[in-house]
Amino acid sequence: MKRPPLNRRLAEFGTTIFAEMSALAVSTGSVNLGQGFPDTDGPDRIAEAAVRAIRDGRGNQYPPGPGVPELRTAVTDHQRERYGLAYDPDTEVLVTAGATEAIAAALLGLVEPGDEVIALEPYYDSYAACVAMAGGTRVPVTLRPRGGRFVLDLDELRDAVTDRTRLILLNTPHNPTGTVLTREELAAIAALAVERDLLVVTDEVYEHIVFDDSEHIPIATFPGMRERTVTISSAGKTFSFTGWKVGWATGAQGLVTAVRTAKQYLTYVSAGPFQYAIAEALRLPDAYFDGFRADLQRKRDLLADGLRAAGFQVYQPQGTYFITTDVTPFGEKDAYAFCRALPERCGVVAIPNSVFYDDPDAGRSQVRFTFCKKNDVLQEAASRLRRLTRTGPTAASSDMPGTPRDREAD
Repeated sequence: MKRPPLNRRLAEFGTTIFAEMSALAVSTGSVNLGQGFPDTDGPDRIAEAAVRAIRDGRGNQYPPGPGVPELRTAVTDHQRERYGLAYDPDTEVLVTAGATEAIAAALLGLVEPGDEVIALEPYYDSYAACVAMAGGTRVPVTLRPRGGRFVLDLDELRDAVTDRTRLILLNTPHNPTGTVLTREELAAIAALAVERDLLVVTDEVYEHIVFDDSEHIPIATFPGMRERTVTISSAGKTFSFTGWKVGWATGAQGLVTAVRTAKQYLTYVSAGPFQYAIAEALRLPDAYFDGFRADLQRKRDLLADGLRAAGFQVYQPQGTYFITTDVTPFGEKDAYAFCRALPERCGVVAIPNSVFYDDPDAGRSQVRFTFCKKNDVLQEAASRLRRLTRTGPTAASSDMPGTPRDREAD
C-alpha cells in the first residue's frame, strides 16, 4: 500500500481518551466522572411513550426524512414559546441522529473546502473532525479563565475573522467550561456576524441546564440573525435519554435545506419511535424543566464543594454537566498525567481538558469532572478525592505521549 489508509483530513484524530479512561475505571474499580451521561433514566412517562409508539407501530419503519411531523411541530412550539422564534415545521426543522449529526450535516452542507470556521476553544471534539471532513480550516478562539469563569475575548474574536471566514461555530452553554455567554457577548457576536456576512451554527444542547442567575439566549433571537443561524439542540441531555440520539436543527429554509441535503446521505433517518416520545417530552410542564435544573444545580454544588475540599481550584460552571478544575494546587503541571494516575491514586476517573484544545498547553493543568450522577456516587467520589491531600504529585510528565482527542456523543 503506497499511502496510509486513513484520509489525511482525519489523520490527527486517533484513539480517544474515553476508551482509555473507561478501561482504567473498570480495571481499578474507580468512580467514573469522565464521560457526560447520566446514571439514571429520564421520566417514566416518556419511556412509556416510546414503548407505546413501538407497540402501535409508529416509527418502526423508516420515518419521514425531515423527522416525524409530531416532533417537528413540538420543536417549533418549543422555540416559539420559550424564545419567540417562529419556524415552519415543514421547511425549517430537521430531525437528526443527535446534535452530533446535526453539526456534521451543517458543516458538510454549508462549508466549502478552504473556508475558515471559527470555534470557541476548548471545544467538543466533533467540531474539529467535522470541519476537517468538510475541507474547512478551523480557527480557534480561546475562552480563558478570569474572575472565576471562562471568558470570551471579543477583540480576539473580531481579529480572527478574515475574508475566508465562512461561519462561527458557537456553543453555549459551553462544554467543557460551563460558561454561559451573556446577552452582551451574544449581541457583539451577532453584530460581527451581520457586519461580516457570516453564518452561525450554534450548539445549544445544554439550553435547559443553566444555573444561578444565568440565562440561555439563542443567538438567533438577535437582529439579523434568524436568517443566518442554524440552531442545534437535542433531547439527550434535557431528558436523560442520551442513548436515543434524537436531535434537531432549526433555521431559515435555505439553511435547513443545505443541512438536510448533507444529512440525507449520513443516517438518512433514525430513532423513529423515540421521535414520538420526544415530541411528548418537549411538551412537559415547566415544573419538569425547573425541577431537573434544580436537581443538577444541587449536584453541581455537591461535587464542587467536594473538589474544593480535596484541594482543587474550581471554576464554578454556569451551565452544562461539567466542572473544570485546575490541578496546580497539588504541585501538578500536566493534567493528562494527573488523570492517568488518578484511578490508582484515589479511585476516580476524570478527563484532562487538554484534549479539547488545538494547543494542549492552553489547558495543560485543567481537569474536567461530570456531576450528572447519583448523589451517593458524587459523595463517594468526593470522599476518595480527599486522599489527594495526603499524596504527592504524579511522576513528571515529560515522557507522556501526545494526548488523544476526545470523543463524546451528543
